[in-house]
Amino acid sequence: MSAKKIGDVILDVSHISLRFGGVKALTDISFNVREHEIRAIIGPNGAGKSSMLNCINGVYQPQEGSINFRGQTFRHMNSRQVAEMGIARTFQNLALFKGMSVIDNIMTGRNLRIRSGLLAQALRNPFGIGGAQKEEEAHREFVEHIIDFLEIQAHRKTPVGQLPYGLQKRVDLGRALAMEPKVLLLDEPMAGMNLEEKQDMSRFILDVNDEFGTTIVLIEHDMGVVMDISDRVVVLDYGKKIGDGTPDEVRGNEEVISAYLGTSH
Repeated sequence: MSAKKIGDVILDVSHISLRFGGVKALTDISFNVREHEIRAIIGPNGAGKSSMLNCINGVYQPQEGSINFRGQTFRHMNSRQVAEMGIARTFQNLALFKGMSVIDNIMTGRNLRIRSGLLAQALRNPFGIGGAQKEEEAHREFVEHIIDFLEIQAHRKTPVGQLPYGLQKRVDLGRALAMEPKVLLLDEPMAGMNLEEKQDMSRFILDVNDEFGTTIVLIEHDMGVVMDISDRVVVLDYGKKIGDGTPDEVRGNEEVISAYLGTSH
């Protein structure tokens, strides 16, 4: 396998602090993400990992610090604005439409890309620029490509709620990919999976990174997975950064070791 080319910094998190009332969730966190890398965020439960992702994708507004994405600095942006800039997100707890089919769930990820107006869509107006129907066909074609890529062709028309958990997580990944993100935030994509499902998901994450060129920021508890697929790892504990580097560097970091083994508590 040829070594992949890691590019320049695409996402720069600078001195982020987040408080809820008197509780500090994050304290002065800084790290960057380079284009085309898989960047893991790890740490014990309650370390602030999901809070960090929520700051990046606009769910939370940090009290201090800023985030620079592709040369543009933002402090207060909502989730839709962040998504329009090119950052997509999957969630730890699946937020899929359980009664809708696989293809329709993934199609919801195309909403940001739909150009024709709602009225044109409703009327299937052929006189719009290119026609709303043509546009929808193009979006469906894109979604079918994702379905093939994720090897869920057999389940295209199946209501998502009827699928096994591991396949539902794949649909969630597909919906995020439908947004064509530059950066994909994955919040515990392998939580609750068995070994075979984890191996499948690891392969898809590597393929997304390789074939689509998507930069990935990943929260994951399975250290074996993190060390296998990540280019760099940032470690949080009690809302503070205690480690940052390659998997080997982090593995040998005494502060990281003590945080995970509990000797510092």
